[in-house]
Amino acid sequence: MNTPTLAPHESMELHEALNFKTLCLAKSKLMQGLVFDQELKALMQKDVIQSTQQIAELQAIYARAPFQTHVPNSPTPITH
Repeated sequence: MNTPTLAPHESMELHEALNFKTLCLAKSKLMQGLVFDQELKALMQKDVIQSTQQIAELQAIYARAPFQTHVPNSPTPITH
């Protein structure tokens, strides 16, 4: 079966969305320790659960990203 792949620009946009969502998740988890209002803490916990699910969904889509070039283990420096 022919599985659809993402275009390069779609792969980059998905990568950016995944990074943003991961950052938001980390911030919500860290800020929960500073919050004393139980309603706000519950709302932040709901955000953590939803963000975790959304990250898993984005990762499943990201698996279809075609990377045509070899990614080196240690990149070549730009400046010498």
